[in-house]
Amino acid sequence: MAYPLLERIQAPGDVKLLAENDLPQLCEEIRQFLIQSVTSTGGHLSSNLGVVELTVALHRTLDLPQDKLLFDVGHQCYTHKLLTGRRNGFAALRQKEGISGFPNPKESDCDTFVAGHGSAALSTAIGIARAKKIKQEPGKVVVIVGDGAFTGGMVYEGMNNVSKLNNLIVILNDNKMSISKNVGQMANYLTKLRTDPKYFHAKAQMETMLDSIPVIGDTLVRALQGGKQLVRRGIYHSTMFEEMGFQYIGPVDGHDVIMLEQMLNNLREQFAPIFLHVVTQKGKGLKQAEENPGEFHAVSSIDLNHLTDPELSPKDSFSTIFGSTLAELGKEEPRLCAITAAMKYGTGLNFFKHAHPERFFDVGMAEEHAVSFSAGLASQGLLPVVAIYSTFFQRAYDQIIHDVNLMKLNVLFAVDRAGLVPGDGETHQGIYDTAFFSQIGIPVYAPANYEELKYWLRYLVMEARGPRAIRYARGEQKPALEALPCTGNAYDKIESREGARIALVSYGAQTEEIIAACDLLQQKQLATDCFKLVRLYPLPEEICEALRSYDMVLFAEDSIRTGSIGEQLCFALHQAGWKGDYLLHAVDNTHLLHANVPQLRRDQGLDAAALAADVLARVKEKQI
Repeated sequence: MAYPLLERIQAPGDVKLLAENDLPQLCEEIRQFLIQSVTSTGGHLSSNLGVVELTVALHRTLDLPQDKLLFDVGHQCYTHKLLTGRRNGFAALRQKEGISGFPNPKESDCDTFVAGHGSAALSTAIGIARAKKIKQEPGKVVVIVGDGAFTGGMVYEGMNNVSKLNNLIVILNDNKMSISKNVGQMANYLTKLRTDPKYFHAKAQMETMLDSIPVIGDTLVRALQGGKQLVRRGIYHSTMFEEMGFQYIGPVDGHDVIMLEQMLNNLREQFAPIFLHVVTQKGKGLKQAEENPGEFHAVSSIDLNHLTDPELSPKDSFSTIFGSTLAELGKEEPRLCAITAAMKYGTGLNFFKHAHPERFFDVGMAEEHAVSFSAGLASQGLLPVVAIYSTFFQRAYDQIIHDVNLMKLNVLFAVDRAGLVPGDGETHQGIYDTAFFSQIGIPVYAPANYEELKYWLRYLVMEARGPRAIRYARGEQKPALEALPCTGNAYDKIESREGARIALVSYGAQTEEIIAACDLLQQKQLATDCFKLVRLYPLPEEICEALRSYDMVLFAEDSIRTGSIGEQLCFALHQAGWKGDYLLHAVDNTHLLHANVPQLRRDQGLDAAALAADVLARVKEKQI
């Protein structure tokens, strides 16, 4: 497909060379490019389709990188990347050595800040704007915040700290609310008046003049502001943003690129932090995404001509098995509740929602609240299950410690996307949960296949009590792991070779690699046994006794090395008097790529070849 206008944009600033009447066509070309490209490579789709016009208008009015543009969440930055000369990189979007799916300052000096987690960018933008003030640097700081991020508390913490930052523009990308006809017309009229620089000059001059009047000047200013707020309450039903120090503008049409450009040009001269309320349609330009934007939030490579209803025929994965199993358990246990943080489909809890709507809670992008809310439920005798991606559980660490663990409440943490995660790179890797759950004494379980997930989920819901966690990988079970039986044991010996003096140990999805490594070593006439843990913490009581007869133990895990299960096992073995060689392969978080899982494992030395090579090298060195 040809993109005549888009192809003319090869570097930052090129979009400014186009004529104003070319902009609607450019936006259509960008939208078609994104649909064609992202459905081929995978990536975040509906959020990017919604901000095309807004991003074009910003690039027409800002001077990057002197001006700073931030995104919350960063997955809506694809149009920004196109307008900064990275169109060719979309062929390898989120792939090894390709461009990231999030802003990345290593890619371009037009990317201000990494932004993979939601509701955080406003605080960052306020810090950058304040730094510009302190350093007396020119330029605006603009942050686009999705309405979903406003369900997270950090946004409001940030808004409380914007005083007198007249170089800050906060854009609410509102793709949920609609504008009723009457209120919309009045809002549009007032917006035209309030974005005119003459309005700002008159407002500033009037306040300066009144402030100079002794005794009554300040009173008059407050009285006028109070009257203005009463009028605005009648129109918008709220003046929260103005009361927090913003000049509120909107709501405005986020798909009128020419109007947006004119408005943003008017806002070059501002006397207070600006809050611009822009209404967009998530998934705009793709009918299926417009009708079901949540399902098209993030997509794998898909054929748009052969789509299925995600509610009726989802592809099997650990998430869908978890969700459907939990829904069945909800029929048996009336106290069971399910909580997630803006990830109903991603965690598979759509099944629970349909079966038990009164006991399902999506709290929005507010993981801290999700955990404390669940603590409240548990304190009253209910059985909450909190299903959140591993990378987002990090955001609720204090609540896990203080609100759940101190009182030993009956909360089950379902840790989705645990371990190495493809595509999203360093912002979304699920590599810390084993360390932070185990270091505060919370039991952790890691099923390796669907049958184990079903078995241990039932046990943790129906029998186990207190804080507890179950972690599982993204996507489908692997054939080598599907073949393993579900024994109900805390650990299993899954490979046994005659005369083996070496043991390979792992858990969860990483078990696939030790099985393959065992086969590679057998080809080298080196017999090894394999063990798979299901209960990671506390370590199974008998595991040290089972391993103490081996001369060498290799432990491999797709979690952070420091504080890892592997380190804990090493300590336990030596405490038990074992004197053998211990090899630990875990994740080095200093270089996390956006790549597929096999590539990530190779890069981290967690693939079968690397594990086997390490064993062979140590055997040669020690002459075992």
